[in-house]
Amino acid sequence: MKTKGLMVVTTVVIITAVTVSAQSCSDSSGCTQVCPMAPDYSGKTAAPVSFVEGKDKIDVLIGGQHMTSYLFMDTLTKPVLYPVKTPSAAVLNRGFPLVKVDGETSDHPHHLGIFFTYDEVNDSGFWNNTTWPPQIKHIQVSEMKSGEGKGTLATVMHWIDKNKKPILEEKRTMVFHAGENAYAIDFTMDLTAKTKVEFGDTKEGMFAIRTADWLREKGGTGKYLSSNGDTGAGKIWGKRAAWVTLEAKKEDKTVGIAIMNHPSSVNYPTFWHARDYGLFSANPLGQEAFEKGTKAPDPQKFGLELEPGETAHFRFLVIVYDGTKTKKQLDAQFEQFAQQK
Repeated sequence: MKTKGLMVVTTVVIITAVTVSAQSCSDSSGCTQVCPMAPDYSGKTAAPVSFVEGKDKIDVLIGGQHMTSYLFMDTLTKPVLYPVKTPSAAVLNRGFPLVKVDGETSDHPHHLGIFFTYDEVNDSGFWNNTTWPPQIKHIQVSEMKSGEGKGTLATVMHWIDKNKKPILEEKRTMVFHAGENAYAIDFTMDLTAKTKVEFGDTKEGMFAIRTADWLREKGGTGKYLSSNGDTGAGKIWGKRAAWVTLEAKKEDKTVGIAIMNHPSSVNYPTFWHARDYGLFSANPLGQEAFEKGTKAPDPQKFGLELEPGETAHFRFLVIVYDGTKTKKQLDAQFEQFAQQK
């Protein structure tokens, strides 16, 4: 794996002022690991996570209630999670173009659910397309395991270019965690090249959610906060940060969604393509585009290149929650996440 230019490394700050009562999640092997949702369990038994297979989709249930669905029908240009709900059933995604909602915005039809894609991969654009090819195509489910407090769904996908040739194999693992007032999804995406692959330098990527209109800053009640302490899309866009959260009020209730970038991920800490109109995206590969956009001195391309058989690793934690979270609380949850392997 090759990269062009300079890679900036940020030291993880360990928060010691916040006391967290950890709860462990046991796996089938009998060992335990600290769950990233531990602060929200409050000593209570975690709800079961289960999966229900349907036609071109897999529903995710937490405590018997629908939390989200993994959608992979051939009409989509990439698999997505939609809808995504908090424990109080607040839907955080915009419905368009899957669901028609009166008065809802209809810009950027390629922004759909929670998605992972990129616009410049060799000579194919996987971000802006609403028809295929190119397409990120679901191939198979490699693991589907329910459990108390967490459940795992793993899949295999092929990134098929505009010439209908697979250029990348994606192995994705999604671990769903159940908390008392929050849910978390631990996403791991490993991209292995089937041919030589070069990723361009663009803001159009990479791990994203298109939020419901009420959750956005422009026209809604939302407000972004980053691990750097910056607030608002204008101050967060184009900068590196370990995590960013977006909170808003809906019917007098506050809900939020946080995205955290694991230190093992490519070009950590990621840059953020956070927009006030509802796009909330982490993009580690558009380094030069963001550095130019923020007028950083001496902008440098990251320039990710993969030879056949080489793999690039990406990992993000999504936390959807009811209520509000302070920066100290999110720093503590990030530190738990960062220590996991």
